[in-house]
Amino acid sequence: MFKLRKGYLGYISANLFLILVCFIIITPLIWSVSTSFKSRSEVFAHNFTLIPKQVIWQNYVEIIKAAPFGQYLINTVLVVTGILILQLLLIIPAAYAFAKLEFPGKSFLFFIFIAQMLLPLQSIIVPNYLFLKNLGLINTRIALILPFAASGYGIFLIRQTFKQIPEALIDSARIDGCGDLRVIWHIMIPLAKPTITAFSLISIVIHWNDYFWPLIVTNTADVRTLAIGLGMFVQQESGADWPLLMAGTMFIVLPILLFFLCTQNVFINNLIKSGLKE
Repeated sequence: MFKLRKGYLGYISANLFLILVCFIIITPLIWSVSTSFKSRSEVFAHNFTLIPKQVIWQNYVEIIKAAPFGQYLINTVLVVTGILILQLLLIIPAAYAFAKLEFPGKSFLFFIFIAQMLLPLQSIIVPNYLFLKNLGLINTRIALILPFAASGYGIFLIRQTFKQIPEALIDSARIDGCGDLRVIWHIMIPLAKPTITAFSLISIVIHWNDYFWPLIVTNTADVRTLAIGLGMFVQQESGADWPLLMAGTMFIVLPILLFFLCTQNVFINNLIKSGLKE
């Protein structure tokens, strides 16, 4: 009876701790949403209230009129999607080659790809910029996508998963007449789906919030992303106008948050299935 009671108290303590951590994490988001619906006078009032006394929808109307956040959102979705598609098209075959094929210089080439992970973007920004400038791609969406088409981290992550797939499955597929591309499509990708899903979410979040590179290669509003658009709006328009600033921030936060909420079941189910053996 004591063991049961002790275990029950531990269960309650763990859940209370998780609730506290979740509250700490979500508090800035709740504050931002609340501020985006407040009036300017209420934001600076001495008595802080989380729930607005009067919901001001006009803040969102004003932010849309003040800056083309709709265009920024479209640009961001196109850039993030383009980067992810190119990354998956390149890193999955590369990971398969490094995991299952034998060719001269394999270890050296893999080391070069991994070395990419050690280089910060700032260290290669000049050659990247000059390369795109010579191609006439500055201030285009392609310039935002192209430098991130290959991912050393993605190749390493998926390669490690591919190495765990038994060779017998691949040999069986080859006996049935499958080439490498069919092996990748019918065997490797389905079995590595949890890893690919995890990498996809990481890639989307990183490039959705990317600020430095888009700041360098974009000059006009028609190609700017949400992060740059919000930064330019803060510098040029809003100043200390916190309701408008938080309304603009929601254009960045809510789409990626809704995306995660809509895909979390797929993500969690893939992780659960990855731990099950047939």
